[in-house]
Amino acid sequence: MRLLIMQRSKLRRQITFEAARLMYSREESEYFRAKQKAAHRLCQGWVKPADLPSNAEIRDEVQALARLHEGDRRTDNLREMRIEALRMMRLLARFRPRLIGSVLTGHIRAGSDIDLHLFSDSIEAVSHVLDEQGLIYDLERKRVRKHDEERIFTHIHVQDRFPFELTLYPADKAHFVFKSSITGQAIERTSIAELEQFLEREYPELDVNEAVQSAADRPDRFQVFQSLLLPLENVKQNLKYHPEGEALYHSLQVFDHMRDERPYDEELLLAALLHDVGKAIDPHNHVVAGLEALDGFITQRTRWLIEHHMLAQQALDGTLGARAHRRLKESEDYDDLLTLAQCDRAGRQPGAQAPELDEALDYIRELGATFG
Repeated sequence: MRLLIMQRSKLRRQITFEAARLMYSREESEYFRAKQKAAHRLCQGWVKPADLPSNAEIRDEVQALARLHEGDRRTDNLREMRIEALRMMRLLARFRPRLIGSVLTGHIRAGSDIDLHLFSDSIEAVSHVLDEQGLIYDLERKRVRKHDEERIFTHIHVQDRFPFELTLYPADKAHFVFKSSITGQAIERTSIAELEQFLEREYPELDVNEAVQSAADRPDRFQVFQSLLLPLENVKQNLKYHPEGEALYHSLQVFDHMRDERPYDEELLLAALLHDVGKAIDPHNHVVAGLEALDGFITQRTRWLIEHHMLAQQALDGTLGARAHRRLKESEDYDDLLTLAQCDRAGRQPGAQAPELDEALDYIRELGATFG
């Protein structure tokens, strides 16, 4: 009997770890599906419900993985996400926002959303505020069946410095007690005033209002990228060298080739997408103009790749001077620079399929959110 109990305890721990791994890697987003898939993989058959871990056990294991893989960055992100939550809540104050979920409880991992509940009978009223702020968002209506009852939830996914999920409820539900799928108890949630007090307690050295203002003054880098890329649609290039035509179409082709080559290298993907943004600013010196516009929004590695992408073309042609070529080769990113140059050449096909700009930006944004 004791051996059987030990075996069941070991099985439960194994299922807990595998379910947590599935959720941390975002192969699954729901606890029930994660534990079912984990049990099937480990047991190849039916598992007693008693052997399945609770949602809380899986959540704690996900946090252990986050601490292991993300280290101090996770703590820094948590504070920044809480400040961003307060900033958004103040913008949406008329809808009585409540912060819930991992940002409030501290159980975040790479790619976590900031979850807010809003209370309004008008989706348009909420979207109007988001539009006024120039925020990028998508509306989702999700059909959920639970306890033999079907409901439709309205979610607004806002793409900002951190991703937000705004769940909209009728105005008369503002005082309704929602239950947690993890604990079965009333969910933890906090209002604007309560979050302000919480931040003052958690971070006594922080000037909350100054931090929120600083966050408001800091633009979302993807909005900056979009504003620099869109004008390329009107930049007509020399058909001798660019038979594909306008510069935005070229940039999206280059990005697509790089996505095939290096699908998880965010810095290299950004270099591919942004390498020609200066052509809409100063076509006679587009590299310098582009780097000035991107200053503060890209890493040093991405900057170096863009700065030298024209020299890389000469390196491929064999026309680059020996001394200049030696200097390029001294960089650990030399091979990546040549990959960029090859994708730059490949992205010059008339009529070739290329992603839309929003798709390209969303891909890189999700990459950054998932892998930090």
